[in-house]
Amino acid sequence: MSDSVSTPAPVTVLLVEDDEVIRRSVAMALERYGYRVLVAADGLTGLELFREGRHDLVLLDVMLPGLDGIGLCRRIRETATDPILMMSARGDALDVVSGLEAGADDYVVKPVDTAVLVARIRSLLRRAAFVSPVPEPAGTAGPTGPLLFGDLSLDPAALEVRRGGERIALAPTELRLLLEFAAHPGIVLDRQTLLREVWDYGWDGDTRVVDLCVQRLRKKIGAERVETVRGFGYKWKR
Repeated sequence: MSDSVSTPAPVTVLLVEDDEVIRRSVAMALERYGYRVLVAADGLTGLELFREGRHDLVLLDVMLPGLDGIGLCRRIRETATDPILMMSARGDALDVVSGLEAGADDYVVKPVDTAVLVARIRSLLRRAAFVSPVPEPAGTAGPTGPLLFGDLSLDPAALEVRRGGERIALAPTELRLLLEFAAHPGIVLDRQTLLREVWDYGWDGDTRVVDLCVQRLRKKIGAERVETVRGFGYKWKR
């Protein structure tokens, strides 16, 4: 009998970045932290590698030749809910908003501090493999069944969401946000609380990520379910 203990496969990051210097430095930094890194220098190659499916998270630049990062993010979101972290060279508001609207979960500004980048990656991976934060049913179903909110069904155990009987594909961050709302029906949650509980930020972050994720979630589950409380945050309607 073998005494060897199998070790988990390393987390694979698909890095799509056209600047060779940045691509190499980011790849080397992530490899030092134990990540396996696949690289692509343009959007179309990145899409090809993505479709091969050998990755756990996508890290992509906004400005890419051929197919830019915004377009690549949209193409990925057409079929998949994999965690996506975007890099913006300027932290430009338009870049950030466009990336988040396209379906990115979060963003970092270049030049990227390695510790911040790794912290954001770890946070995204935790969101993709989290345990439901809903301890008790907030809807009308029994304690072991899905939570029901009108035609919306949320199963915290199976991590499944259905609207009118049809399953809805939510990205990890969208699902975590939905579960956070469902765990606090009728309670106003401010943006900083959501950044802490959903995005796992231990510091003040850009609240635009919250607003744009709420916007994407509303499109999928119904705009009327999440109420904006001006000057405070958001509230899940009972």
